[in-house]
Amino acid sequence: MSPQRSVLKTGVISCVVAAGVAGTVAGAPSAEAAPRLAVSSIATGLSHPWDIVTAPDGTALVTERAGRFVAIRPGQAPKTIRVDLSALWVHREAGLMGLAVDPGFAQNRRIYSCQAEKAGTGSSVAQGAKIPQGVGSVPLPWPNTGQQVTVASWRVSQDWSSMQRERTVLAGIPLNAGGRHAGCGLAAASDGTLWIGTGDNATAEYSQSRKSLGGKVLHVNAATGRPAAGNPDPASPIATLGHRNVQGIALQPGSGRVYSIEQGTSADDELNLIRPGANYGYRPDRAPVIYDESVPMTDPTRVPGAVGPIWKSGAPTIATPALQFLPTTGWGEWNGAVVIAAQKAKKLVVVKLDDSGTRVVDVEEALSDRYGRLRALAVDRDGSLLVGTDTGKDQILRIRPGA
Repeated sequence: MSPQRSVLKTGVISCVVAAGVAGTVAGAPSAEAAPRLAVSSIATGLSHPWDIVTAPDGTALVTERAGRFVAIRPGQAPKTIRVDLSALWVHREAGLMGLAVDPGFAQNRRIYSCQAEKAGTGSSVAQGAKIPQGVGSVPLPWPNTGQQVTVASWRVSQDWSSMQRERTVLAGIPLNAGGRHAGCGLAAASDGTLWIGTGDNATAEYSQSRKSLGGKVLHVNAATGRPAAGNPDPASPIATLGHRNVQGIALQPGSGRVYSIEQGTSADDELNLIRPGANYGYRPDRAPVIYDESVPMTDPTRVPGAVGPIWKSGAPTIATPALQFLPTTGWGEWNGAVVIAAQKAKKLVVVKLDDSGTRVVDVEEALSDRYGRLRALAVDRDGSLLVGTDTGKDQILRIRPGA
């Protein structure tokens, strides 16, 4: 995929590139013509942006994993938001993670975040502290040195200069000292609920245990944190189980369908259509105690009735942390498609679904090997796609269909 032209305007470098075909699924037909893409940078100087959301006023809000909220207001330079993150716990995959905008943001200025935090006043590992080598792969729910994953509600000031924490919506999502498989994706629904994707902590029993919030998709009331209506167990926030590491959740506009993107083992990153009560079949406890990642991501033999993915990457995995639905107009052949970010493969994957949302019509790719590892995704109010790079010296890209 080669650049067709580049221009410099108002200090932002823009270029138009052609999108390439990545392949199809189950013999599905190829797309007629993928759009060429206009790419510009709207922010630089970031470090591992984990998630992006866009507010009704056009502000893009970014989380950096190491502990920073960044506001990118239209026509302005990125600025750090003043906020108390003294409880944040950062190590490896854990830190300041997923974001969601409350559907009533224009009135209530409310944002939700998902982060690793020190639990209570007991022993804890300080931010940046050294963890003994190998602990990240310990196949047990320890050592826990006083940390958990929580979901919080925040109130944003009118000028985006500060955020005040309102409450903890949900706590007790497990996290061990290695920080591995921490999750944590968020999506806010118009019915006042939150969908939350969690990681299994690389702990053998978590994904299939109904006593653990790890390795799950959770569904809660955003105002109270209590289980949402329709959960299999009215007393539990668990909507689905059998997941490995769910870092992205998205609602399909118009249909209300909920999809998750899940990072695979050595094979099969998965796009799943979430059905409350379903088990998605990851069960890495084949050997006693050992976290056995040689098992399939969906194992119908050991998990009878396991629900398979809508799309999977095959082998090797491409590392898929985020997904977003493109608008249903303005993107030509990609109207309404799912865009998936890939870190290891350094590209975007575009998955077109049929009207039922259960079958893949076509798969294509874009931005391959142009901007390094790609993680955060958001759709802006003008229909453009925002993409965060994940290299350590990072930027937020704006992607539009180009001429």
